[in-house]
Amino acid sequence: MVNGKLLVEKLVVYAKNFLYLHELDEVYTRNLLLGEFGLISADPNPQINEEKIAKMEVPDELFEEVMQYAAENKLCEEGYEEIFATYIFGIITPKPSEINNTMTYLREKMGAKAACEYLYNISIKNNYIRKTAIDKNVGWEYKDGDRVLEITINLSKPEKDNKDIAKLVGAPKDTTKYPLCLLCRQNEGYKGTLTHPARTNLRIFSVELNGEKWFMQYSPYAYFYQHCILLSNNHVPMKMDKETVDKLFDFIEIAPHYFAGSNSDLPIVGGSILNHEHYQGGLHEMPMHKAKIATYFKHADYPDVEIGLVNWYNTAIRISGYNRNTVSELAGIVIDNWKKYTDESVDIVGIDANGVRHNTCTTIVRFLSDNRYSVDLILRCNCTNEQYPDGIFHAHPEYHNIKKEGIGLIEAMGLYILPARLKRQLSEIQDVLLNKTPYDKEALENPEHSLHVHRFMIAELVEKYGVIKDERKAADVVTAYVNDVCVKILKNTAVFKQDEKGVKALRKFLGSINIK
Repeated sequence: MVNGKLLVEKLVVYAKNFLYLHELDEVYTRNLLLGEFGLISADPNPQINEEKIAKMEVPDELFEEVMQYAAENKLCEEGYEEIFATYIFGIITPKPSEINNTMTYLREKMGAKAACEYLYNISIKNNYIRKTAIDKNVGWEYKDGDRVLEITINLSKPEKDNKDIAKLVGAPKDTTKYPLCLLCRQNEGYKGTLTHPARTNLRIFSVELNGEKWFMQYSPYAYFYQHCILLSNNHVPMKMDKETVDKLFDFIEIAPHYFAGSNSDLPIVGGSILNHEHYQGGLHEMPMHKAKIATYFKHADYPDVEIGLVNWYNTAIRISGYNRNTVSELAGIVIDNWKKYTDESVDIVGIDANGVRHNTCTTIVRFLSDNRYSVDLILRCNCTNEQYPDGIFHAHPEYHNIKKEGIGLIEAMGLYILPARLKRQLSEIQDVLLNKTPYDKEALENPEHSLHVHRFMIAELVEKYGVIKDERKAADVVTAYVNDVCVKILKNTAVFKQDEKGVKALRKFLGSINIK
């Protein structure tokens, strides 16, 4: 049985160590906790190992104790223990106004890095970012010549279907739902339900982007260090235009050490949430950012702007310069013209006969090492045909066993977020190659088989390698297969392929906007 009075004191000590609990608020906070725990008095002489608490890197132990205490004392309905514990950690987290005042002060006095670290650390210490779960993710790097990919198997992110994501675009807005979506500002402090995650420990920072009210928070999934989300104050759909670039530039001027980017505004080629305008960013050098320029171009009207085709798998154009306005203007020209551009010789239809737009961009901005403004525009197209009903420039069907979801800005830049199922499945495939599990081609044809989705991959590897006797080699063979698929998927997303026909078509598009 958990001692409730002792747990209250542990939480107070923890909050003083990690969540900036002021001594003037200590009694007040203790009493709030006692009330929530159904207690009418505190322990006058609690025996606490304060040194142990002061060394906690994550709050997991205390969070579990709160959940256990709630269950033992029926403080919430069965199944709501995590929601209750999140609520308790929300109580010991500074209020939104305190967070914003402190971040503003730190940014002015110590710089953006200090301000961001403050909010990021709070988001870990109050269990909004589940660091322990994230640390269990599997990850590795794959060096492919001059290019590198970062590949992770994310154990906490649910796998989504592109068709479900597309439904959000035309779906009627349910104005009775609260909050309207997971990105709405109204999530801050929301207690949560069994179908909507608890957000009482969420804290966000108010920023102004292009004259609009926006907010910055950290991602609970944290695909990389200080992975942040920028969300509009208004529940409005994603869009892609010059204003997008201006908003992103405004943000990196607030946080110059971060990159920031926007998923596209169309299904298949965008992110998983299209009905709320938002961006992502953080303190990480993405694989695509390390890629060099393959070919340089010029625009006569913008002599101060450097234009280059990035040596990357998809079609990425990098525009950079010291003058923010000219860089933004040219990026806007590329975006606007690409959205309506058609070249059926390479299966690109900007706007079809029904007036439906298919072209857009994934847009990423940052400061280069010499302080130039930089915009990476990844050209995207969500056209489909009979051969590729899920998208001509999407992961092709033969790779869906590894990745079927849309390739958003994080993966388009070379950081793969693969589904959690692969941790188990790839291990089972290794067992087949090692003959720990005999290869049964007929059994794999059964849709109910746990490895049915990988039947073609297994057949290919068995034919090529036969029975492998060394466990390390089997693991390497499977990893190499995944690496190769990740490269091929990014090549699938290239609207202009890196062959003679594709290069010619790309130059034709660039020439249409006087980039030569």
